[in-house]
This record gives sequence, structure tokens and C-alpha cells, in this order.
Amino acid sequence: MLNNIGPMGFLLIAVVVLVLFGRGKVSSLMGEVGKGITAFKKGVKDGTEELEQEQAAAAKDVTPETEKDKA
Repeated sequence: MLNNIGPMGFLLIAVVVLVLFGRGKVSSLMGEVGKGITAFKKGVKDGTEELEQEQAAAAKDVTPETEKDKA
């Protein structure tokens, strides 16, 4: 569907959105979209770091419990 829209089509859509919502509303909306993307990236990074920490904690000691008691 979007394959048929050329640069003029996108320009027309942008002008219609600007006329309908106004410059201030579009600007604030784009600011909120940016904040959402930033929050998403931070959440992904935090989740990745948490998984890496869990894997590192699990990989620290691989000695079986019976051999730990002997030492």
C-alpha cells in the first residue's frame, strides 16, 4: 500500500496533518514520540543488562555441591 505513495504523496499528507492539528500540536506529538522511543531503548538496554547479570551470576560457580563440601 505504501509502495505507491511517492514524495509528493508524503508531502501532501504532511500538509494535511499540519493544517488539521496545527504546528504546536504536531510539535508536541513528535516530542512525545521521541520520549517514547527513548524510554523503549532504555527498557531494552536495562533488560539486556539484567539478563547478562543473571547469566554471569549463574556462570560464576559451576562446582557441584558435593565437591564444595569436601573442600
